Amino acid sequence: MNPLVYIVLGMVGLGALVMAFVPSLLGSSRADKRMKALQGDIQANRRETSAARSRDERRKQIAQTLRQQNETLGKAKRHVPLQDQLYQAGMKIKARDWIRNVIIAGAVVTLLCWFLQVPLYLCPVFGIAAGYLGGRVWLGHKRKRHQNAYLDELPNAVEAIVRGVKSGLPLNDSMRLVAKEAKEPIKSEFQRVLDQQALGKSTTEAVQMLFDRMPLPEVNFFVVVITVQQQAGGNLSEALGNLSRVLRNRKKMKQKIKAMSSEAKASAGIIGSLPFIVGILVTLTTPAYMVPLFSTTTGQIWLGIAAVLMGIGVFMMNRMIQFDF
Repeated sequence: MNPLVYIVLGMVGLGALVMAFVPSLLGSSRADKRMKALQGDIQANRRETSAARSRDERRKQIAQTLRQQNETLGKAKRHVPLQDQLYQAGMKIKARDWIRNVIIAGAVVTLLCWFLQVPLYLCPVFGIAAGYLGGRVWLGHKRKRHQNAYLDELPNAVEAIVRGVKSGLPLNDSMRLVAKEAKEPIKSEFQRVLDQQALGKSTTEAVQMLFDRMPLPEVNFFVVVITVQQQAGGNLSEALGNLSRVLRNRKKMKQKIKAMSSEAKASAGIIGSLPFIVGILVTLTTPAYMVPLFSTTTGQIWLGIAAVLMGIGVFMMNRMIQFDF
C-alpha cells in the first residue's frame, strides 16, 4: 500500500484523538455543562420534594391537632363534673361540701315554709326548688362571671408572651413572667402550668391543663397554637400575635352583641316581673281579692300551675337572649 495512505490515516486518527480528549482536559465541553445542569436540576427537585413533604407532614400534624382539640372541646361541653363547675366558678369548695350546703339550704327553706303555714305538700317542693334549682342558677352565674374575668385577662397574657418571645426569652420564661405579673385568675393558671413542667411534663401536656380546667374556645385556640408550634415548629411570636388579635376581636364582638341584646333583656325582665307587680298592687288595693288564691285548694293548685308556666316562660326568654358564637 502507498505510504501516503498510511500517513493520511495516521493524521486522521491523531486528529480524532485530539478532538476527543483535548476538550475534556480543558473542561469546557458541552457535555460537562449538560451534566452539571442535570445534577443541579436533580438537587433542586430533591429540595422541592423534601419541602413539599415537610409541608404535607406539617399540615397533617396541624389537622390532627385541631381534630383532637375539637373533639376534646365537644366532650367538655357535653358533660362537666360538679367539681370542675365549682372550680370554673372560682370556688375552692369541694363537691361534697357543696352538696351538703345545698341540702341544708333546701331543708331551711322547707322549715321556713312550714312555719309560714304553707300547705305541707308544697313545703318539700319549695325546698327542692330553692336548694337544687337555686343552687344551680347561682353556680351558673358565678361560673359565667369567673369565665368572663378569665377571658378579659387572657389577651393581655398572650401579648405578654409575644413580647417576651420577640425579646429573645424562651417560652417558659415568658409564661413565668405572666405567672408573676398577670391578674387573677390567669396568674394562678399559668403558675400551675409551670409547676407541671417542673414535675417533668412537656410544654404541650402542661398547657393542655389550661383547657382541661377552663374549657373555653379561646383557651382552646391558645392550646392549639402552642401544641402545633411544639410539634411542627414555626414563628411562635407571629402566631400568638395573630391569636391575640383574634381574642380581642371576639371580645369586641361579644360586647357588641351584649349591647344589641340589652333591649331584649330589658323587655324580658319587664314581662317576667309584670305578674308579681300586678299581684302586689291588687293585694294593696283590695286585700280580700287575692285571699282565695292562697287559702283554697283550687287556688293553690292554680297558683302552682301559674308558677310552673311562669318558670317555663322565663326559661324560654332567657334562652332567646343567649348568644353562642
